[in-house]
Amino acid sequence: MYDQRPNMIIGFHGCDESKANQLVNDPDTISFSKESYDWLGHGLYFWENNYDRALEWAKQKEAQGKIKKAAVVGAILQLGQCCDFLDAKFIKTISVYYKLMESQYQQAGKKLPENLNATVDPHNDRLLRMLDCATIEFMHKEITQKYHEDILSTGYSNIKVFDSTRGVFTEGGLAYTGAGIYAKSHIQICIRNFNCIKGFFIPRKEIDFPAPIKTT
Repeated sequence: MYDQRPNMIIGFHGCDESKANQLVNDPDTISFSKESYDWLGHGLYFWENNYDRALEWAKQKEAQGKIKKAAVVGAILQLGQCCDFLDAKFIKTISVYYKLMESQYQQAGKKLPENLNATVDPHNDRLLRMLDCATIEFMHKEITQKYHEDILSTGYSNIKVFDSTRGVFTEGGLAYTGAGIYAKSHIQICIRNFNCIKGFFIPRKEIDFPAPIKTT
């Protein structure tokens, strides 16, 4: 009943300047991330209402030589049918699919993927989320397969395919000594159904308001 996320939200995507301009000028040229360690599975990623974090991420990629010039593109998003891991219902849902995936791996004599620490991360935040990615993608595959089976057999389906996934993450070490707040905590969104993206924009810089009083 409360699965749909109808409200519009703003997301920010850190990337190379050329990609930011391309998405604004040609918004249908969208590509999935399909890395094995994607935190929320495969799709296009956004930082929810967090321009600074998106820019910080892009600057890290620039420093690593993975992009030429760090930039941020904004997007108006409607999450639709969202697998929201801030909602207890969907945490229970992914736990069920994990058990099913675990059973299939055991039957096949295969080892489950693991979430691993990255060598460049001093905080051991397990930035390489292979297990989480595999579990989420397994869930999407199972749901989508059942949906198509229903369509083929009856012409309709009550199965709800997820348009997006959403999660909150704590990382980056403590914000200060003794804190319960982490330096890089954020909400991340992964868009699977690109119809959820209503448009891209180049973020404006904030201006002083009211304007400073000029003295003569």
